[in-house]
Amino acid sequence: MTATRRLAAILAADVAGYSRLMGADEEGTHEQLKAHFRELVNPKIAEHRGRTVKNSGDGLLAEFPSVMDAVRCAVEIQRGMSEREPEVPEERRIRFRIGVNLGDVIVEEHDIFGDGVNVAARLEGLAEPGGICVSRVVRDQVRDRLDYTFEDLGELQVKNIARPVRVYRVRDRGTHLEQPASTSLHPPPLPDKPSIAVLPFQNISGDAEQDYFVDGMVEEIITALSRIRWLFVIARNSSFTYKGQAVDVKQVGRELGVRYVLEGSVRKAGGRVRITGQLNDAETGAHLWADRFDGSLEDVFELQDKVASSVAGVIEPALQAAETARSTGRPTTDLTAYDLYLRAYSMFMSSARQIPDALRLIERAIERDPGYGPALAWAAVCCFRLINDDRSEHWESDRLKGTDFARRALEVASDDPGILANAALALAYFGENIGAMIALVEHALARNPNYARGWHISGLLRIWAGQPDIAIEHLEASLRLSPGVRVGASHNTDLGTAHFYSRRFDKAVPKLLLAIHEDPSFPLTYRILAACYAHMGRLDDAREIVARLRAITSVVMPDASYLRDAEHRELLLSGLRLAAGEAT
Repeated sequence: MTATRRLAAILAADVAGYSRLMGADEEGTHEQLKAHFRELVNPKIAEHRGRTVKNSGDGLLAEFPSVMDAVRCAVEIQRGMSEREPEVPEERRIRFRIGVNLGDVIVEEHDIFGDGVNVAARLEGLAEPGGICVSRVVRDQVRDRLDYTFEDLGELQVKNIARPVRVYRVRDRGTHLEQPASTSLHPPPLPDKPSIAVLPFQNISGDAEQDYFVDGMVEEIITALSRIRWLFVIARNSSFTYKGQAVDVKQVGRELGVRYVLEGSVRKAGGRVRITGQLNDAETGAHLWADRFDGSLEDVFELQDKVASSVAGVIEPALQAAETARSTGRPTTDLTAYDLYLRAYSMFMSSARQIPDALRLIERAIERDPGYGPALAWAAVCCFRLINDDRSEHWESDRLKGTDFARRALEVASDDPGILANAALALAYFGENIGAMIALVEHALARNPNYARGWHISGLLRIWAGQPDIAIEHLEASLRLSPGVRVGASHNTDLGTAHFYSRRFDKAVPKLLLAIHEDPSFPLTYRILAACYAHMGRLDDAREIVARLRAITSVVMPDASYLRDAEHRELLLSGLRLAAGEAT
């Protein structure tokens, strides 16, 4: 019989931790799963006009004529599973992971094939237990037609699929799908000195393409404020979690642990820029100051400093304006280079998939201004991330290029904390003396104790140097300066890694699971978690994590030469050998 093709919505599901559950109670798990299929899953598929294509024992593949039916069915299955058998202990409860895709499939009597099916299976592998991941085409079809929200996880490269897949995590507004517990259960206390968060400014230029420019302006204002030693300044990553939201400054103050909140707007038209700012007392909601600053694009750096100086002057009337002045000389006088740098920085922060494009833009900025220190340092970080994230197509070339960028950055750094710390990060990873790189970061933090990224980098370098307990202290200092949700994944990966090397495996696992939940595209998190499970004797769990790692990269055993402590290298690699051996 000749195979036919059709467009279908594909739902792929499997049981998280199936081998572990079967090992603990084979007959009980089998009967429990059969009951779930008989009483919930199969009726829901039929109710939503779906067809079960095949059942693999611990999972299933189904197709639907409507993508809305497929997503509704997935959510209702997860909603039903969360309500079933509440008396069963958590470690013995069955949890499905579900992926949904829309694509052209080859249909046979008892099976379906094609990229559409493969993508659905990869999406299922990226979902958390109790969670649902969907492709962009699915999100676009249902985004405003169903009462669900879709959290953008970025473009991910998945195994055996040539093109990157844009992945979204489904949130059910009616019922909470299974989610890891938040690490921020209590708002941070107010620090013992004046504290401020700078919210994203509104772009009122009438051109959404200028968002990167507005965000760059705010970044510079935060940097200028951070240079005031008596002022506690929340990092950009945390304050930018409020972008696009209507905010209550009192709520922002409570959530970030600050006394003051700065809001504003930027209008860029032709060669002119207008910045407006408003400073609020987060405890009372009162307006303390508002002003407007106009100038040409050539004056943009001066305008940024004027905003910072004015805000600081309201908070501390005794402050001299000179305290917020930049160090002698601007990072660049070439506004095109500055614009390219802002575009690249915005791309880098939005998605790891865009780092290659960000690097190309930064290299163009460096071509225009070879002494542009922040661009040189950030180019080095791009090269580091390409290799560390398994995204480099030319490993040795990127390593040499990154080393060169970092060394050139240090030549022009003077005492700029951002240049010092970013260059030190790249050079430490590429093999330079770790003690010297730690000293560079310490100097950066002495210049700017509010530099959240500097504390994070210091924590990373301490992990690589074999000092995990100091690393935890520095990572937690970074978190206090940057308590926002969107930086959680990298911080949780690094905190989990530090606990892993201290052999506190029980503390490492929750951090690593939360990191994977927040960013399922980062290979290192899977490697550390797999090794952690292996050393705990949880080989089925380790095998499952390795399988999920292989869905995003073919590299299981990494180059661990950046770890200077031989025992730590062996702890990681021996754990991965155990995990990978169980998976073959």
